[in-house]
Amino acid sequence: MKKIAALLLTLFFASSFSFKETKTDRTINNFSLKSTDNKVISLEKYKNAKGFIIVFTCNKCPMAKLYSERLNILYSKYKSKGIYLMAINSMDTLAYKEENFKLMQKKVKKEKLLFPYLQDKEQAVAKQFGATYTPQSFVIWKNKLGKWIIRYEGSIDDSALEPKKANNYLETAVVELLQNKTVTNPYTKSVGCRIFYRGEITKMD
Repeated sequence: MKKIAALLLTLFFASSFSFKETKTDRTINNFSLKSTDNKVISLEKYKNAKGFIIVFTCNKCPMAKLYSERLNILYSKYKSKGIYLMAINSMDTLAYKEENFKLMQKKVKKEKLLFPYLQDKEQAVAKQFGATYTPQSFVIWKNKLGKWIIRYEGSIDDSALEPKKANNYLETAVVELLQNKTVTNPYTKSVGCRIFYRGEITKMD
């Protein structure tokens, strides 16, 4: 546990120095990605969806591994309300062999993930969202024109090691949107492992 805590502290400082704020309320276009069960998943296939929880994650990142159970709970809790959770792996598989599709499939089985785990092999979806870390969460919501708009971006919560003590930023945003309220805290800082886009020299530790 001490080793995990030390590693998370290192990740926090690393992300703090490279933190760059972006803005919510951006439009997200439909995308199609392959899931670990070899199905093609897209936003438009969820006809009754009010919104989506999109979490950028990966196989290797220690911080991301701590959230599997919490994501399962969120998926099960909100899918009946028309809010669907999907996780996306946008790591460069040319640089990181441990992020390949077969190991994604093994992760799903080992961690008993209930939600779709999708491979963004070309990193196009991550670029559209502006994702920079794993785990990094987004809530997108359908507006009156039928477009998907980012209403929340950032951390799932503020306590990776002690979930019972956490401020649940992501879930709070979902609850407020379901109540037709404005998200009071639409942006938080993401902490974890960097997503490096293909062609960048620096690699994830």
